[in-house]
Amino acid sequence: MHDMSRDIAEIESAQGAVERPAPLKSRVATVCEWLCCLTLGVMLVIISAEAVVRLFGKSLEMADEVGGYLLVAISFLSLSVCQVSGAFHHLELLQPKLSKKAQALWAITFDLVALACTVVIFWQLCRLEMQSWAYGDVAPTELQTPLWLPRLSMPIGVGALALVLFGSLIASIRRFARIR
Repeated sequence: MHDMSRDIAEIESAQGAVERPAPLKSRVATVCEWLCCLTLGVMLVIISAEAVVRLFGKSLEMADEVGGYLLVAISFLSLSVCQVSGAFHHLELLQPKLSKKAQALWAITFDLVALACTVVIFWQLCRLEMQSWAYGDVAPTELQTPLWLPRLSMPIGVGALALVLFGSLIASIRRFARIR
């Protein structure tokens, strides 16, 4: 069996000290990752059922709609997972040329701007969710899905990203304070 922890330790020692995610960041991202996996599993079941039913010349008439809702849920719920794992784009052309203090200041600036944008988007998504609930919006399909239900994953995912970004900001501030 391949020892992945040994490989990670070797990579970390080659790159220098790598900061571990804070417990809150890890918990939020872990919950979101599990929700993404569950959503993907449900999507696979629905698509498989639709494929089997089509062999008999019928259709579930909801696979496209529900599959679209689940795809949006995965997209939003995976944001915090991507942030914690470092999967988002970074300005790697400029960062290595900066001093350690400038890199730490850059990280704080990035985290602040990203957090501010995320909070605004979270606020707007919450407003959209409340309006969907208040107006009783439903999808113009046979399912007549109340739109607040599939839209719920959007503020949850962006809220989780905001929590992770806040944790990242705190870690960046601590890293900046340690640099002499």
